[in-house]
Amino acid sequence: MINLDDVKNNQVFTDFMLSANQFIGATGAIEHSLDHARRTSELASEMLKTLGYPEREVELAAIAGYLHDIGNVVNRYGHGMSGAILAFYGLMEMGMEPAEVAAIIGAIGNHEENAGGRPVNAIAAAITLADKSDVNRARVRKTEIGAFTTRDRVNYAVTDSELLVDAGGKSVTMQIIIDTGVCSVMEYFEIFLTKMLMCKRSAEYLHCEFRLMVNETRLL
Repeated sequence: MINLDDVKNNQVFTDFMLSANQFIGATGAIEHSLDHARRTSELASEMLKTLGYPEREVELAAIAGYLHDIGNVVNRYGHGMSGAILAFYGLMEMGMEPAEVAAIIGAIGNHEENAGGRPVNAIAAAITLADKSDVNRARVRKTEIGAFTTRDRVNYAVTDSELLVDAGGKSVTMQIIIDTGVCSVMEYFEIFLTKMLMCKRSAEYLHCEFRLMVNETRLL
């Protein structure tokens, strides 16, 4: 069976992901490096493992999390769907079972809130929560605050973030610390509301309550 290490060692996937980060960097977008891919992979797979999902489904979440942003090599907008297509061809060529490929590309194609993404399976729910929780100022490429977009500013405001999964209490908590000198707590919540509602739906798919804590204040 194809595992995460096989995917990481696939040179085509690696080249596409490195190019994707370079290409969107040229537009000033926040980084979507291999480090972000690894963090999303680790968080998503650990989440399903903690919640008691089967070992193979945990591995598929790790693969989907790692490949979720590969579509940025085509364009930042709609990258979930283009990424699903790229993952389809690559994984089928590697010999992965079609049903497993379907689970992965369904997850990749549904992790974007602005493209109507929905938690179509547990893998999609896990990579959505993992992806949206990886937010911090280190991912902002721009150095001049005056040139920041709204997205840059809210990402730059975050000094620490953590995703906590409580299997016994059936909850997923996103804890974020922000610098209120960059943006207020409520402004952060308003700007990222669609992302957080997507996280709420994803947690509910996993039969968990979603909690958003910003500067030790619960907002959801």
